[in-house]
Amino acid sequence: MSDDPRRQVPRTDTLLADPRLAAAGERLGRSLVKGAVQRVQQRIRDGELPPGEAVGAVLAVLPGTAGSLQPVLNATGVLVHTNLGRAPLSEAAVEAVVAASGTTDVELDLATGRRGPRGEAAITALLAAVPAAEAAIVVNNCAAALALVATALGAGRELVLARGELVEIGDGFRIPELLASTGARLREVGTTNRVTLADYRGALGPDTGAVLKVHPSNFVVRGFTRAVEVAELSSALAGTGVPLVADVGSGLLRPHPQLPDEPDLQTTLASGADLVLASGDKLLGGPQAGLVLGRAELVQRLRRHPLYRALRVDKTTLAALEATIRGPVPPVQEMLAADIGSLRERAHALADRFRAAGLDAAAVDTEARVGGGGAPEQPLPSAAVSLPESFAEALRRGTPQVVGYVEDGRTLLDLRSLLPSADDALAAAVLELAGG
Repeated sequence: MSDDPRRQVPRTDTLLADPRLAAAGERLGRSLVKGAVQRVQQRIRDGELPPGEAVGAVLAVLPGTAGSLQPVLNATGVLVHTNLGRAPLSEAAVEAVVAASGTTDVELDLATGRRGPRGEAAITALLAAVPAAEAAIVVNNCAAALALVATALGAGRELVLARGELVEIGDGFRIPELLASTGARLREVGTTNRVTLADYRGALGPDTGAVLKVHPSNFVVRGFTRAVEVAELSSALAGTGVPLVADVGSGLLRPHPQLPDEPDLQTTLASGADLVLASGDKLLGGPQAGLVLGRAELVQRLRRHPLYRALRVDKTTLAALEATIRGPVPPVQEMLAADIGSLRERAHALADRFRAAGLDAAAVDTEARVGGGGAPEQPLPSAAVSLPESFAEALRRGTPQVVGYVEDGRTLLDLRSLLPSADDALAAAVLELAGG
């Protein structure tokens, strides 16, 4: 029958042969484009789309890349947002990743043509940034760094740790369970709120593999409390041969004036820690990585342990880490240093644009957060654009996707977690909804 809608549906091979879709197939893969074609064909069968618009409809639903991850504008006010991939990479780090994505000299000495030390440039950059460290290695995250330390120094032995530092990290993972899984035995000392130097000394014995200090980065205990600082504990361990390992978590290389209570790698090592562990994708502002810095002899023990081979990072991570350390200030550091006056100016300018388009918009003061388990009691003064509550979901589904938050029946788009260069894209996303 000539009016059968199935006869009007363009053939799959005809659509795939269209030059525009053929080019998309070379960029994204034929199977991905074919799937989009089949979905558009069904829309034509259902009468939702004229047959002549098939190619345009396919192009409209094709993603920007062959991967499923979508770029998102982070307007949550949480600078290091775990659900949004933590630290955004700097342009320098992105360029380094692209350069390293092909064949590289990651383990080759080009001068001699022989095998060279893996990621030497990234390690050199890290040691230059933290001069108190004698040596360093990089693994795939901070939990991996802790697992490697516990395995190499504590398997079959005791790890001494204060009860108040037996913390739970993201997604329900708990430090004591992670440590126990390595074969180490935990020797808990002190109480939840108080631990003394005598507690640590009383726990030392021939089976002690290491003493651990874990920074409780995502909570604070106040009131009747007592903790033993790294310098005090280091002095007590002098001459015992027991290494002191400090997990500082957030990845600050050096002290930061806006985060006076957040530990950093340089100060912790200078205070006497033998090894210090941290994340690369938090306040350092780089790729996901676990950093281990400290005494050369201990770092070498970790490097030669069989588990290290399973935890080491790839060439793109090394490239991004080096570029983050050597290159310009990364986005997280820019966000942290943003001036409240500038944030307010941006909020007012955006609100004016939105009101000119007929939207119920206003500039409001807010409090942003570091996120990623860092500085939980350190609010960061910020500014946001306030929109009707319905915008929260619509912006998450828009182009580009924008993630804000709802408070008191309003959608807030916090600007501290966005660089000024993203303001036009944020405005375009909001105005597209207004126009629609």
